[in-house]
Amino acid sequence: MTPIPGTQKRLRRFERSCAFVLRRKHWSPWALAGVLLLTAQGCASKNLRRGIEEARILRVSVLPPENATFSAASLPAISPDGRRLAFVVAVDEKDGLWVRDLDSLAARRLPGTEGASLPFWSPDSRSLGFFASGKLKKIDAAGGPVQFICDAPSGAGGSWSKNDIIVFAPNGVGGLFRVPAAGGSATPVTAPDPAVRRTSHRLPWFLPDGHHFLFLYQTFGSSGSEKNGVYVADLQSNDSKTQRRVLTESSNAVYAPPGFLLFLRGGTLLAQPFDSGRAQTTGDPVPIAEQVDYGRDLEGHFSSSRNGVLAYTSHGRLVWVDRKGAEQPLGVPNEYRSPQVSPDGRRVAVTAEERGGQIWIYELGREVFFRLTFDEGSGNVNPVWAPDGKRVTFPSGTPPNLFWQPADGSGNPERLTTSEYDQTPSSWSPDGQMLAFDEVNSTTGYDIWTLRLSDRKAQPFLRTRFNERAPRFSPDGRWLAYVSDESGPYEIYVQAYPGPGGKWQISTDGGTEPVWNPNGQELFYRNGNKMMAVDVTTQPSFSGGKPRMLFEGGYVPAPATLPNYDVTPDGQRFLMIKASQQDTSETQIIVVLNWLEKLKQKVPPGKK
Repeated sequence: MTPIPGTQKRLRRFERSCAFVLRRKHWSPWALAGVLLLTAQGCASKNLRRGIEEARILRVSVLPPENATFSAASLPAISPDGRRLAFVVAVDEKDGLWVRDLDSLAARRLPGTEGASLPFWSPDSRSLGFFASGKLKKIDAAGGPVQFICDAPSGAGGSWSKNDIIVFAPNGVGGLFRVPAAGGSATPVTAPDPAVRRTSHRLPWFLPDGHHFLFLYQTFGSSGSEKNGVYVADLQSNDSKTQRRVLTESSNAVYAPPGFLLFLRGGTLLAQPFDSGRAQTTGDPVPIAEQVDYGRDLEGHFSSSRNGVLAYTSHGRLVWVDRKGAEQPLGVPNEYRSPQVSPDGRRVAVTAEERGGQIWIYELGREVFFRLTFDEGSGNVNPVWAPDGKRVTFPSGTPPNLFWQPADGSGNPERLTTSEYDQTPSSWSPDGQMLAFDEVNSTTGYDIWTLRLSDRKAQPFLRTRFNERAPRFSPDGRWLAYVSDESGPYEIYVQAYPGPGGKWQISTDGGTEPVWNPNGQELFYRNGNKMMAVDVTTQPSFSGGKPRMLFEGGYVPAPATLPNYDVTPDGQRFLMIKASQQDTSETQIIVVLNWLEKLKQKVPPGKK
């Protein structure tokens, strides 16, 4: 095939520009990304106009402004004309809406948008809708006064039609509503099944005709989960019988002209041909990006313009790692921590990072993911399974005390402790009668306590002038492993439970995040990027061997000494949080050009 004249020259010019930028040592991250993006856009726009088959897919990494971070409450929203990128940035722990023109080297803050989340564009690319302070609002993308549209207590996504109608989710649970973009009364357009507890319709996206739209249907709990997926609905009818499921994925979906649906599956962004007139998928999905983030409510952090500019965020992801360090991705959202494998190995409980944290359950066999806790802002974090797998324990409230709740989503949280101090659960005894947890106070710091389930009585186990944390019962219930700084750096110790008895130091060069092998013959812990293992004997007395490294890698550590990983019941695989490909735990936005041209070469788009 003969290349179109000038193609290779433009590509060489782009490569020389990249090399020049990379030789400069004092570019700020924004300036670097901007220069690359400008050069890429120039090259890509010419290629797209000429329909060059050899156009390269260009990816540019965009970092947040200095002294700021991208908020997990934000989808990176590309404007329909592909010229602007909107996102939420946290500065001094306050979220706000920012916009960057892609032909500029700097982003600008939009005053008055404090607390913003889930921005979405008007069809003419001039205005932005967003949620803040229990309201649906809008603002001119060039700046100006914020305008109130209607109430939205805890908004969960919106979309703006070419007919100036906004469809939005006012809450994380319930149906979708419509409202004029100019403001006014909101009226329902979808109605959840009343027979299914806690059903959510959210994250809508208009199709080209302006009255059909996509939305994510999700149930929180096992009941009704067979209906989960992406549906198409019609503004002109709120009859559920007219709604059609087009995908069975637990991900939002967006429509990308000339005829593709984009959605996530296990952190991989897929594109599937889609006939928007018939509301039908017409082919097999094709991967177009890896390691794409989910957010706190299963929203995939990606968007696409009408002319084929793609943006997504990339952070870390959960992976299985075997004892030799081989990895296998797990289809669980990325902005999560403290993964805990259930005692039967069939489910995973994880903590949502955003807004104080909520707990979600992932059923491994069915690949179903549902939210367990709903008390916004109460810090429902660090889940701990009961030994029978029927309940999950977690801290909640202010100060955080201990609660537990049925793992199938069928009940409400039940309080286990009442204290004026912060408490964090860590481990249940094998018989399910004792809960080990740590409590912090201003006098002795972190101490280890136990709670007797029969009478809900708590008592201290280790209370010293040092910090003791992360207590873990041995599989036979006779020993507690924990972390202490009594010798200076944190080390792993084992002590007889309930005592009396000796104490053994397990780690020799620092250690945190202790986890027992369920067979009781090994104790795992982390030393920096190293996963360590120690052979132990617990019968008739305790003895420990020499620490050895199993594998090493860029897996996200715990924010404290508590484990940020877990091990399967057979002790052969570890559930870890893998850092992003750029070896940083900082979220970044990836802007992609020319992906649509390449995609159309692989698979024809659906009809409009």
